[in-house]
Amino acid sequence: MLCCLRGHLQLEGRMEDGESIEEALKREVQEEAGIDCQPITLLQIQEKGPSWIRFAFLAEKTGGSLKTPEEANADSLQAQWYDRESLPKNIRKRDIFTLIDAGIRYRQSPWFCELQPVDFPCDIVCQRLLLAFTSSDANPENADEEHMWLLLSKDSQLPVAASVEAQTLAFTAKKLVKYCMPSIYEQLSVNTCGILGVQHNGRAPGQTDGVCLNTLVLLEYNEEEEEISLSSPPKLEDAGFRWHEVTNQSLRTEILQKIQEGSVLPVQSI
Repeated sequence: MLCCLRGHLQLEGRMEDGESIEEALKREVQEEAGIDCQPITLLQIQEKGPSWIRFAFLAEKTGGSLKTPEEANADSLQAQWYDRESLPKNIRKRDIFTLIDAGIRYRQSPWFCELQPVDFPCDIVCQRLLLAFTSSDANPENADEEHMWLLLSKDSQLPVAASVEAQTLAFTAKKLVKYCMPSIYEQLSVNTCGILGVQHNGRAPGQTDGVCLNTLVLLEYNEEEEEISLSSPPKLEDAGFRWHEVTNQSLRTEILQKIQEGSVLPVQSI
């Protein structure tokens, strides 16, 4: 069953070869419900590793009308409109309630900027990691005394790491940190905060239809220890990477706010 809430749709479907994520969304809604829609924003990413990723959108109706029983075909879900209180009790997939509540909350008070996939080719499922380490006294109320470092590759780019089969997306960042800092890895906490951007181009199946997720990650020490300095980032053990201190105050504050307020696209491992 397709559940609709005051013009904002909830459904799921598969992408076809050659489609962009937005094109797949519009096609599925039209085929299954008879409605034309326009995505407002990505609302959440759910994943079971690189082989299964679901992009949840908040979208609005722009045209068309719900298919009648007489118009039903193999692609139809016989959709209806519901408000939150009148949703059927026998819905099979209970996670729809979480998505509906997230959509309502976003419309009332958005906690991250509207985010659409960017049409950019990638041949694998990977992540571009904005991996940040902050000094222990980091505080957005006192930005002048904060210190933040970002992990960069030797060519001064944010590191890109391929997602690992049969592992959740959060494992990718942990694997990179373990590779760069093996001696101290067990003393570190690698926290995936959320998604900053999504890149995809499905035009050439098998060549450009991968996905790159720009992911915000916070690196912290598990606990304070006397022999560990919390005022500087962990020592790197691979010459292919370096720490870059963020000296631009506005950029530093923006990254900290995204970390502390959770103002990024949520990602859920299921």
